[in-house]
This record gives sequence, C-alpha cells and structure tokens, in this order.
Amino acid sequence: MSESPQLLELIIFAGLAAIVLYQLYTVLGRRVGRQPEDRPAAEVAGPAARPLDRMAEPADDGVELTGLAAVKAQDPSFDMNRFLGGAKSAYEMVVKAFADGDKKTLGNLLAPQVLESFEAAIDQRAAEGRTETVEFLHAPRADVEKAEVVSGDLARLTVRFLAEFRSRSRGPEGEAVDDRRTAELWTFERRLKSRDPNWTLVHVDAAEA
Repeated sequence: MSESPQLLELIIFAGLAAIVLYQLYTVLGRRVGRQPEDRPAAEVAGPAARPLDRMAEPADDGVELTGLAAVKAQDPSFDMNRFLGGAKSAYEMVVKAFADGDKKTLGNLLAPQVLESFEAAIDQRAAEGRTETVEFLHAPRADVEKAEVVSGDLARLTVRFLAEFRSRSRGPEGEAVDDRRTAELWTFERRLKSRDPNWTLVHVDAAEA
C-alpha cells in the first residue's frame, strides 16, 4: 500500500511534463517565415538566383538618376553655385552684347540657331537706324528651373532669370529711356565629358515674372 502514493505522484509528474512539453512545442515549434523546403525547386537548384550575383550588377537595380543627380553622377565636379554664377555673367554679357550689336561676343556664347535669331534682330535694328545701350539696375537673379541629361552625356539646364535694367535707345524719332523688368528662361547645354567647361545657350523663352 505504501507504493501507491509514489506511483500516483509519478503519474501526476508525467502528466505535467507532457503538458509543459506540448506548450513548448506549440510556441517554439512554429516555423517563422519561409523555410528552405518551402521554396520552389527552381529557386533552390538554380544558380541564377544567387543574391551576390545581383549585387555585383548595380546597373540592373532599375534606378535611373534624373535632374541634378544625373548631372552630378556624370560630372562629380559640377558645382551649382559656380554654374549659377557663370550663368548670371553670361546673361549680362549676352544682353549687353545684343544691345551693342556685338556679334563676335555673341558668337562665343550662343548656339548657331540662337545666334542666327539675335543677328537678324541686330541687322533689323541697324536697318532702321536705331542704336541701344543697357545698364543693369541690380544683379540678375538666377534659379535652376529644370535639369536633365540626354543623349549620353549632354547636360541641359534651364535657368529662370529675373532682371531689371535701363535701356537707352536712339532712332530717327529721337532718344528714349526705358526701365524694364524681364523674366526669361534660358537653356544651356554642355557635354559633361568634354574638357571644355563652357556652357552654350541653346534656347530662350519668355517667362512669367
């Protein structure tokens, strides 16, 4: 009779152990995430799915740089402040050269199609017996409106200029003084891999002030 309590205790402990083991299995035995045996056979066996191969080819990530990031990627030395400083200087030079009828200076700064239209306006003004000079009242303001890289390494940046200047014109009817406030979009181009650091003006558009 003395063995009955001990046997009863063993049965109780065995039952508790079974319950604890079952709880551990239900918690720790769950599979988290996709297991190796769950992957498709083609993914397990095929060497083409190795992640290291994909990491070695960053061009295949589908990311295409645009805007100023694309310009900077092709020309790490590109500096926005320096570009805008040069653009403002070019703007003042072109406006003054156009007023003075200085075709030589314009020829160094303008693309052929833009130069042609500027020269036509200069010739027409001369045929009418008119002359003009300009004086900037303030330094022009310049802000990049758009940036892109096309045709490989051809960078194209559009700059919005806001300027105030005084124009003095002389013609058959006499002299006139006109204070103007203008807003224009000028598009500059440059081959980023070229050794020539100069940008060329390729297009001019009027803009809202």
